[in-house]
Amino acid sequence: MVVLATKVTEAVPTTVSATEASAPQLPPSVGRRRTPRTFLPATLALLLAVPLLAAAHQARTAPYGDHLTVRAVHARVEYGTRPPLRTTGGTVEAYDAATGRPRWTYTREGRRPLMVLPARGDAIALWDDGLVTATVRGDGSAVRWHRALPGAAPWLAAHGGTGVLRTLGARMLAVVTPQRIAAYRIADGDLRWVLPAHSGCAFEPARAVRHGSALLIAQPCATTDLWTGEIIAVDELGRITRNRAPLGNERRGEYHSAEHPHTEKVVAPPR
Repeated sequence: MVVLATKVTEAVPTTVSATEASAPQLPPSVGRRRTPRTFLPATLALLLAVPLLAAAHQARTAPYGDHLTVRAVHARVEYGTRPPLRTTGGTVEAYDAATGRPRWTYTREGRRPLMVLPARGDAIALWDDGLVTATVRGDGSAVRWHRALPGAAPWLAAHGGTGVLRTLGARMLAVVTPQRIAAYRIADGDLRWVLPAHSGCAFEPARAVRHGSALLIAQPCATTDLWTGEIIAVDELGRITRNRAPLGNERRGEYHSAEHPHTEKVVAPPR
């Protein structure tokens, strides 16, 4: 009898430390240091995107259809004066009085300026769609602000812009339409006050005269024959009334200003 002996090999237990047992098993690719070649595609994509984004930014439509063209950058340094203004067709133009050449031009797509008014360092323009703009007058480098006149476009188309823009002192601009007078601070276009026309009356922008610091504006009414009720006087602070002393008025040698105020008179109450 032949007896075959089979050798059984017992598995020898392997001892594993607690640190090795708790450590997560990472895939072979994790933990390897990335070579510079790995970052190359992302870097190239970013570099290519920068000029595309810049071109897209420049291609955006200008707000309100504004187009400013500076034709003589050296004019501000050479002459050091604010150029005269005029409107030509659809263009607001600042030109050199000596040569007649334009220093800068300002246009709005599909719009026509009705009038332009020099005020402080700005060129205030009224457009046929009822928009008022303030452009830096010296070099035409920027449009400071835009302000819209509600419902004024149809009236402007029929009557034009004569007398609509009026300055009130050195700091304020009055925009006169039949329905209301609105005053804006020239520096930033901030709306300071609004004076609506009386019921049954309408302001006439072309019929206005200046008397000292006051602007007298005709306000014809269908329900009255008193001429005194058909004239409105305004200044920087709004409508001038009997019990109100406008800021900056001289009275018996006294000067009212922010530096030397009469507190009950410097700011008039709203009316």
